[in-house]
Amino acid sequence: MAAAVSSARVWGQNLSQAALLLLRRPGARGLARSHPSRQQQQQAFSSLDDKPQFPGASAEFIDKLEFIQPNVISGIPIYRVMDRQGQIINPSEDPHLPQEKVLKFYRSMTLLNTMDRILYESQRQGRISFYMTNYGEEGTHVGSAAALDSTDLVFGQYREAGVLMYRDYPLELFMAQCYGNMSDPGKGRQMPVHYGCKERHFVTISSPLATQIPQAVGAAYAAKRANANRIVICYFGEGAASEGDAHAGFNFAATLECPIIFFCRNNGYAISTPTYEQYRGDGIAARGPGYGIMSIRVDGNDVFAVYNATKEARRRAVAENQPFLIEAMTYRIGHHSTSDDSSAYRSVDEVNYWDKQDHPISRLRHYLLSRSWWDEEQEKAWRKQSRKKVMEAFEQAERKLKPNPNLLFSDVYQEMPAQLRKQQESLAQHLQTYGEHYPLDHFDK
Repeated sequence: MAAAVSSARVWGQNLSQAALLLLRRPGARGLARSHPSRQQQQQAFSSLDDKPQFPGASAEFIDKLEFIQPNVISGIPIYRVMDRQGQIINPSEDPHLPQEKVLKFYRSMTLLNTMDRILYESQRQGRISFYMTNYGEEGTHVGSAAALDSTDLVFGQYREAGVLMYRDYPLELFMAQCYGNMSDPGKGRQMPVHYGCKERHFVTISSPLATQIPQAVGAAYAAKRANANRIVICYFGEGAASEGDAHAGFNFAATLECPIIFFCRNNGYAISTPTYEQYRGDGIAARGPGYGIMSIRVDGNDVFAVYNATKEARRRAVAENQPFLIEAMTYRIGHHSTSDDSSAYRSVDEVNYWDKQDHPISRLRHYLLSRSWWDEEQEKAWRKQSRKKVMEAFEQAERKLKPNPNLLFSDVYQEMPAQLRKQQESLAQHLQTYGEHYPLDHFDK
């Protein structure tokens, strides 16, 4: 330290920059042990082979003024395993999954689709307050979920219900959460589709956009410190990637070397904002290298491509303690939510193309049919069976009472503070006086 201070003082006395630069070398823990002669300094810093010593980047000197073009990398390619007809393109990339596992992929994707249709109509009929469908993105959910270990921690955004469904989350609990009834693990205190399940390692959804990203990095760092042999996967859309939390999360994950997979569902729209208005670079995968993150872009409508990429990313994240970024290119066929009317900003023809020509469920069905693992009779029977299962859970959820109003005040503090106790007493007094104006018979006592 004393030598450094002394050198800094001499700087005002015309000490050359070369002498200062020689005080430190890349990777050195302290100051140089010996000072080279002036002749050695001149030889070292007059050479055309001089290497940059700046600690903040790895680069070479150039003698020509040139700005880096944004398209220096021409279009990151999209990895896929099967084409739209369900045919494997490169046999060496075939994951060779057993029949039962592929059938679980298909049943999970189609069951999610059926649940979406029924709950969407339920909201339109005024039975629930809000809903978000997953139409067109089922392959990103199931392909990634299948590649994870069951103990891997999931931080979702709000369109990853298929991940929970693949982990065998009961239909009854999906319905209970959307109806906010007394069977809801969240006790009716969350908006619909804000699922969570501790037993299935799925962190409860939070409405504010992208807040889960730095939280997921913190959880991954904790897993690393605990040497837990598990990873964290964090889902988000390309719109959320524009939030500051995303950039902070990427940088923390890279510098702290966290075992995390950032899984971006690039579905074309951030609510109503199309991708060409969201960013000028080459999507989200192009941002990974800037943070020092291994990145890949996959066909999100190809469940096998998603599976392969996630499986390999998970293997390496655990083995190498480093983050990975997967950008799954897909399309949001449904409205953003029941509060949205997407016909105001996109055409029916555009939506129909993705629904009819390049749907992840159709692609996987083609694959199953080509291998005689599925047929039209099984399709009809399964659709009937899956609808029956969803309707039974739906009807059961509607019949159940809402949670006791006193649960509004629980699960925040270990000991209820005086202010909260006062609010609880105020509510009780209000309901005692004006209870006839409230549907209290719909609530658990």
